[in-house]
Amino acid sequence: MATNTERLAELGIELPAVAAPVAAYVPAVKVGNQVWTSGQLPFLEGKLPATGKVGDAVSPEDAQAYARQAALNALAAVDALVGIDNVTRVLKVVGFVASAEGFGGQPAVLNGASNLMGDVFGEAGAHARSAVGVAELPLDAPVEVEIVVEVTS
Repeated sequence: MATNTERLAELGIELPAVAAPVAAYVPAVKVGNQVWTSGQLPFLEGKLPATGKVGDAVSPEDAQAYARQAALNALAAVDALVGIDNVTRVLKVVGFVASAEGFGGQPAVLNGASNLMGDVFGEAGAHARSAVGVAELPLDAPVEVEIVVEVTS
């Protein structure tokens, strides 16, 4: 069975550098056999690829790609703290979508993050999830994703 690192390589995915916190927090914390990440924005090479509300300035399709990027940033935080090969299960994905008035497609946007977890971890990537529409996110980001994973002790 392939390691998580090998699976990422097979998928052509390279984890990004851990995004620097934009306030007073750390990217991830280990408690027992779990790692909880802070909310991760879809930073790509240190910059947000887009700003604004989904369903207005940002299309739902683009937002789905940004949710995937935010989830990659969360995995990078996990990797930096405990090593990606120590992840045994994805427990929960929580996503926030800066939503234009009347936009109700948050679950489809968050599929960008959820599908990534399945691609990388297979069956162990199946997780509980919340997809929440919000009025605003930090730095006017369109999406924010946090994850909780189980790790080897």
